[in-house]
Amino acid sequence: MRTTAMFWVGATTFVLFTVTLMAAMNVSFNWVFYVTVLGQLMIIYMVYRVLIDSYTTSKTFEDHYEDAPYR
Repeated sequence: MRTTAMFWVGATTFVLFTVTLMAAMNVSFNWVFYVTVLGQLMIIYMVYRVLIDSYTTSKTFEDHYEDAPYR
């Protein structure tokens, strides 16, 4: 099964949010440290996956933003 780049974005966000909660709840420093290192490695891999992802779009700069009509 091939994972997408957006999976890694979500997983990395979840891990780093977990680090924040662990630090706020006074979890042992060892656990916070190891999960932080894991999160940093996941950030590097996430950036790599986003950069090599083969996502393409047909939109151009002439299409402007899609959330508001162009006047």
